[in-house]
Formats: sequence, C-alpha cells, structure tokens
Amino acid sequence: MTDPFALFDEWYTQARETEINDSNAMTLATVDAAGQPSARMVLLKGHGPDGFVFYTNLESRKALHLRDNPRAALLFHWKSARRQIRIEGAVVQVDDAMADAYFASRSRDSQLGAIASDQSRPLPSRDIFMARYEAAHARYEGGDVPRPEHWSGFRVVPDRIEFWQDRAHRLHERRLFERAGEGWNEGLLYP
Repeated sequence: MTDPFALFDEWYTQARETEINDSNAMTLATVDAAGQPSARMVLLKGHGPDGFVFYTNLESRKALHLRDNPRAALLFHWKSARRQIRIEGAVVQVDDAMADAYFASRSRDSQLGAIASDQSRPLPSRDIFMARYEAAHARYEGGDVPRPEHWSGFRVVPDRIEFWQDRAHRLHERRLFERAGEGWNEGLLYP
C-alpha cells in the first residue's frame, strides 16, 4: 500500500525542479449555494497528511462558496512532467495562529494589497484600488502590517486523491486513493 501523501511529496518535489512557473499552482473548484461551479487558480502554501492549504480574502467569491458548501476539488497539472493530481474533500478554515504566521511571511506589498483589496467585488477603476493601496502603505509606514480579519486560509482535507500519469497512445496510468477510516484504499482507474 502506497501512502498518497508520500507519493504527492515525491511528485511535488519533482515538479518544483521541472516546472518553469508556479509549480505550486493548483485549480480550486468550488460550488455556490445554488450549485453553480466555479474554478480558479490558487497557490498551495502548505501540505501534509492533514490536507492542502491556500490563503484568500474571506469575503472573496471562493470563500463565500466554501462557507455555503465546505467541499472543494483541487487539480495540479504539471505539463512538463505530464502528470496531474486531483484532490477532493472537505474544507476547513485554518486557525488564526497559522493565518498570522503565513501573512507575516508574505512580502510587504502583498500584505498591503490584501488590506486594500475587496477581492471579487466590482471595482469602478484601477485608480481607486491603487489609491487604497497607497493609503495602506502610508498608514503602516515604518511598522508591521497586521493581518486583516477578512483574510485567512483554508485546508482541503482529502477523501479522494487521484494520480494521473501520461502514457503513450493515451494508455494513461490512473491511481486512485480513497479514504477508509484512518487509512486509504488504493486502486486503479481505466484511462
């Protein structure tokens, strides 16, 4: 029996060496309260047996979807390695200490941008956003930028992980791991 997290670590390490841009980029798919799906790219910022973590504005469209329906799907696609990993599971918000620690590790400009942005809301003009950014810059000049209350992270706790490897003639290899209590069942899927 293979540990899906050990296999993820192996593939992720290889992708970090071969992918030109953003090997930690993943598609996040959510569903709103009416059942309308939406997908967007986010960045993986932590992972392990407890799940896969990304951060966002809690008032963003994705966060509102997750509040209404706390399940999501992730997709890593590493074109140069000809591999994909699909992850599905429940979503929980990270604790404040974890969100604070990650926010503190971000560049100052990214911190200020998080304060200035009403993510996913209509923006009448880019000048308004840039003025808000400059106001935040002036407000926190010479001091630490605190994590806004409306900014945190989410952890996707997987109950299903699929590893897809391209093979010649579309004879792809698909390995599926499904949570079974405290462990995992492993199987194969037809290409």
